[in-house]
Amino acid sequence: MSESEPMVDTAAWNTYAQQKPDRRPTNAAGETTWFNWTQYPDHGPGAEVLDLAPASVVLELGCGKGGNLAHLATLGHRAIGLDVSPAQLAGAQERWGALPGVELRQVEAVAFLGETDEKLDAVFSVFGAAWFTDPEKLLPTVRGRLRPGGVFAFSHRPAIEGCYGCQASYINRSEEEDPLVVKRWDYEADRWVEILGKYGFTDASAEVLPAPPGPRKIDTLLVHARA
Repeated sequence: MSESEPMVDTAAWNTYAQQKPDRRPTNAAGETTWFNWTQYPDHGPGAEVLDLAPASVVLELGCGKGGNLAHLATLGHRAIGLDVSPAQLAGAQERWGALPGVELRQVEAVAFLGETDEKLDAVFSVFGAAWFTDPEKLLPTVRGRLRPGGVFAFSHRPAIEGCYGCQASYINRSEEEDPLVVKRWDYEADRWVEILGKYGFTDASAEVLPAPPGPRKIDTLLVHARA
């Protein structure tokens, strides 16, 4: 794991890591690793969205505890995961650190992309740093590191109607403590396609994946483009 210091406050994401349950030992199919774009188990598309050739180099922005990253490593890819939270990365290291192909680094996404000379076959984010980073800073750096034809894909909750652009996102703590606040960037599907085109991406698309049946379920926005 890199010794690089993150450029953002880690308190909110360490708090989030402590609240988020670990991934199950196996999924409904009995598999020990799997890829999930939504916040619901055994739901939605998988790693095929990234359209990876064998032995690709893949970067996850905001890898959390590393479940999706680990799955890509088991498929034979070199899977690099970034996160600013030591707590998140400790969980990833404990469960997946010995898996061949997994690389974990504590560093902010734009900083890494601006400093590395890696050429990447795909960059992805699942409810991660692509949602919580200013696209004016993030998208040019992602585009600059992808190989021609490489995929950039990310998912997060759809925007609330009328609440677009930079928004406040709250991470709750105890009843005696105020919530921690982080910034996120929300746009409608068509607007994401326009923004990606502005920064040189092609074949951009964005779709809303319906949530599984049940009360208070929230859909997922899945965005996909190529360099």
